[in-house]
Amino acid sequence: MANVRSRSDPLVTKLDSPEFKSIFTPELEALSALFKKYNYDIRIAGGAVRDLLMGKKPTDLDFATTATPQQMKDMFTTENIRMINMNGEKHGTITPRINDKENFEVTTLRIDKITDGRHAEVEFTTDWKLDANRRDLTINSMFLDLDGCVYDYFYGYDDLKEKKVAFVGSADIRIKEDYLRILRYFRFYGRISDRPDAHEPSVLQCIGENGAGLERISGERIWVELKKILEGPMGYDLVKTMLSVGLAKYIGLPDKYNLEEFARVWEADATRPKDLRIRTIALIVGLLHDQTEMMTLHNRLKLSAHERDLGLFIIANREEVPCAKPLFVYQMLIVNSPKKYLEAKAMVLELLKYQNKMNIYYDLEAWQLPRFPITGNDLREHGVGPGKYMGLVINSLKQTWAQNDFNMTSEDLLKLVPNILSELNYKPQKKK
Repeated sequence: MANVRSRSDPLVTKLDSPEFKSIFTPELEALSALFKKYNYDIRIAGGAVRDLLMGKKPTDLDFATTATPQQMKDMFTTENIRMINMNGEKHGTITPRINDKENFEVTTLRIDKITDGRHAEVEFTTDWKLDANRRDLTINSMFLDLDGCVYDYFYGYDDLKEKKVAFVGSADIRIKEDYLRILRYFRFYGRISDRPDAHEPSVLQCIGENGAGLERISGERIWVELKKILEGPMGYDLVKTMLSVGLAKYIGLPDKYNLEEFARVWEADATRPKDLRIRTIALIVGLLHDQTEMMTLHNRLKLSAHERDLGLFIIANREEVPCAKPLFVYQMLIVNSPKKYLEAKAMVLELLKYQNKMNIYYDLEAWQLPRFPITGNDLREHGVGPGKYMGLVINSLKQTWAQNDFNMTSEDLLKLVPNILSELNYKPQKKK
């Protein structure tokens, strides 16, 4: 811990807030009593402490303890408490299920002995400060005991009050321990800071120098962090900063990204209510020029099939199509889609949000595709056999039906079949 600025007395404040009181379920009370009975210390660790200090009720509680995994197993076994997810034991995590109702992840205090930029080999300790020292950011390195006392060794409490995001000790050392911390830095900056441009220049320089380390991190983990960054209020500014320090090629983005289009999509989206915000993948598409770049992104980040298809669809259709009936252009995208109706409509609505054509969006949202009046049986009755030609005839009839405001009857459409077959040089089959 050389040269790491730290407090001699880590006790900084005591919580008595409604948010703190709200975490105490009967199960947590039972867990607390159990550790007291066996004389082991247990404290809430990391993000939940940060959230409570910000006046937010945490969604998850992680616990740290002086008890070793074996001591916890012996204790829970003696007390007939079931343990689940035993895979975490090698990292020091035991998960008891209290009253068969609530699970608690409790991890032995530890230090990281060997790191490879992705994972760490750990050694257990009873020293709270050593455990705090292995954490990424000062605001995530605090502990909270169940009496409300907050312990802060590395000035995370002060940084939180000042809305500052800082690494514990050396940014270079922390990042080299796990290169995903580069993206975690930006994610937490977006949650904590109130200024998009208050980064320490030395931290950004360090991130730029270590950017290549992200090549070691799986695409799935990068995409999880990138989505969280973009879902925050500073998403545009943070991505712009990330690109400015040279991270693009390590996260699947092109060297010559389209920042102007990304800004346009972001600014339009920021004006809309939460339930109309654009999908994260559609925001990212603003940085891309073509479908080849979209597939490069997909291959790096291991996107879902839906995310990949939506990105490709938006890129293929985002250019303006002049039309006297603007709604019709988007109706036809649904009609001609190989996807099922509801999925096709959802993709076209996402395209309209991307283009910021909200008047057409509302019209299309209210519109229901009428039932196409022709079936395969109708066409067989008119001499069209199954296979390729059946599909071609149906498609031709659908285009005509749509161009006539979806109002043509089956009789109207069937009258067109002979001409279509003639154009296809198809000889009608005789009825048997």
